[in-house]
Amino acid sequence: MGCQAGAITKDGSCSVAVSGQNAEIFQAQGLEPVTSENTSMNGTPGYLVRPDDNGTYPSVVMIHEWWGLNGNIRHMADILAGHGYTVFAVDLYDGEVATNSSTAARLSGQVRNNPDEAVEKMSRATDAIREKNYTNKMVSSLGWCFGGGQSLQLSLSDTELNSTVIYYGTLTTNQSKLENIDQPVLGIFGSEDNVVGLENVKEFNSTLERLGTEKEIHVYEGAGHAFANPSGESFRPNATQDAWNETLEFLDKNLRQP
Repeated sequence: MGCQAGAITKDGSCSVAVSGQNAEIFQAQGLEPVTSENTSMNGTPGYLVRPDDNGTYPSVVMIHEWWGLNGNIRHMADILAGHGYTVFAVDLYDGEVATNSSTAARLSGQVRNNPDEAVEKMSRATDAIREKNYTNKMVSSLGWCFGGGQSLQLSLSDTELNSTVIYYGTLTTNQSKLENIDQPVLGIFGSEDNVVGLENVKEFNSTLERLGTEKEIHVYEGAGHAFANPSGESFRPNATQDAWNETLEFLDKNLRQP
C-alpha cells in the first residue's frame, strides 16, 4: 500500500505506486531493518515480520482485506514492523489470494459462514505471538475492511488483547456484545462509507460511550469505504496520512511499556 508490488525493501525504502500516492503517507522512510518469513503461529498461517535485532517489541495481529494476504498487506506489515513492532499478518484464506471481486466475495463469504473458525485462528496466533521471547507480551489487533470486522470479532472474543484497531470494518452496536471489547479502541471511518454507514458508526461510538470504553473514533469527511488503500478508486491521501499517524500514535501509547 503506497508502494509498487515488490518494490519495498527491508530497510524501509520504496518506490511510489502512482503520482501523489507516495510512501511518505505511511511514514515508510528511515525504518528499522526487518526480517520476515511465511510461517504459522500455533497452526495459523501468515506472514511474520519483526525488527532484525535482539530487542523485544510490542505485537500486532494484522488482518487482511477481503482480497486476502496479498502484497499490499505484506507491505503494511513490513512498514509497521519497521516502526518497532512484531507483526503477524494472518492468512484467513489458507493461501488463496483474490484478484477479482467474485473470488474475494467467495473467500470472505466462506470465512463469514464459519465465524468461530476465523476467531479461533486469530486467537491461536495472538496467544502464540505473545509467548515469543522477542515480544513484550502486549498485543493489538488491526484490520482493514473485511479485516476491520475480523479485528472487532477477535476483540469481542475471549482472547485477550491490549488494544483494538478497526479500519472501516463491519460493526456491531449491541451493547451486551460490546461490553466484551478489548479497550482501548481506535476506529477509523469515512463519512461517505456506504458499506459501514455513518449512522452505524455513530451508534457504535455512542454505545461505547455509554459503556465507558476508552476509545478514539475518527471520521474523515468526504472519505468513502476503503479510503486508505492507494490502489483503490476511493483513495484519499490526506485522510490516509492522518489516519496512519493516528494509528502509530495509538499503538505507541498503548503497547509500549514504560
